Amino acid sequence: MVVLISSARGSGTVLLSVRSRGHNLGMRGLISLVIVAGISVGVYWLYMKRMPTTDSGTAPTQAISLTGVRSDLLQIAQAERGYLAVNSKCASLDELISSGTMTMTRPQRDGYTYSVECSGTEFTVSGRHAAASPDSPIRYPNFAIDQNMQLREVN
Repeated sequence: MVVLISSARGSGTVLLSVRSRGHNLGMRGLISLVIVAGISVGVYWLYMKRMPTTDSGTAPTQAISLTGVRSDLLQIAQAERGYLAVNSKCASLDELISSGTMTMTRPQRDGYTYSVECSGTEFTVSGRHAAASPDSPIRYPNFAIDQNMQLREVN
């Protein structure tokens, strides 16, 4: 908005510019929106960058799969302990599944294959995944659990 002010002496006319608050309010809203969006993107980026992984060298998206593999190994080891207590001998994975000692129906999950190795009253249940390609940043850890229910990562 421009206001024309003339002096009483007649020496000249002065133009005075007065800004309308409506224009500033819209610009302030736009700048505030851009700032909030920038902060939101920054927080999201930091959150995704620092997202925890379950194992070093694995992707955050593998967390669910690795948790399932650990759970399966625990279930197999518990079934093996139960079978060993009743029958005084170890059973293969197929025997555990067919006898109904455990509820699993497949000896695999998401690329992991399970196996049972027995030696008298001692056993080891392992879950192994094929190695990732050499240029892949993701690795697939292999796990084993023994008769003492000690779960560990193996090579």
